[in-house]
Amino acid sequence: MELTPHIIKRMEDRGLTEVQLRAILERATSFAPNQVEGRFIIQGTHNRRPWHVIVEPDEDERVLIAVTCYAADDTA
Repeated sequence: MELTPHIIKRMEDRGLTEVQLRAILERATSFAPNQVEGRFIIQGTHNRRPWHVIVEPDEDERVLIAVTCYAADDTA
C-alpha cells in the first residue's frame, strides 16, 4: 500500500496512524466505486465510528494507493 501526501496530511489532521488505517482496511465492511473513476470507497470502523477510505488500485505496480480517509459522520 502507498500513502499519498494528501492522506498523510489528513491522517495527521484526524489523529489517525498508519497502523489504524491498515486496521480499518483489514476490517472493511464494504466497498463501492467512488465518484472518481478508477477509485473505490472502502467502509470500515475505527473507535466504533464508521470511516471511509478512498483508494485507487495501481494494477501495473500491483499496489493499492490510499488517497484520503475520513470519519463517515464527520461534517468538516
